[in-house]
Amino acid sequence: MAATQTGIASVYSGEETANGEYAHASALTAAHRTLPFGTMVEVTNIQTGRSVVVRINDRGPYIRGRVIDLTPAGARAIGSSGLAPVTLTVLSVGTRSNRSDRSIKG
Repeated sequence: MAATQTGIASVYSGEETANGEYAHASALTAAHRTLPFGTMVEVTNIQTGRSVVVRINDRGPYIRGRVIDLTPAGARAIGSSGLAPVTLTVLSVGTRSNRSDRSIKG
């Protein structure tokens, strides 16, 4: 796993996540294909320079070139309402990796 990653962030909310939480529009959570649940990631919008720290609680995005799905609150924090070029920096690695562990509540 790389400590940083660059790509496109997209926005999503309103559905159950892979770890059993709900993707609340106001939460600072996100989906990533491989990072363990509970991982804290700083997401920086390359165009605006604005950053936000989010917690990984879902899997995705599954569209080529996209590296993270942010809730609307996370997207607003970096000055985006749709797609944005971002850099991800892992701040701390979580330990949860599957849906069967529903002990994290958002």
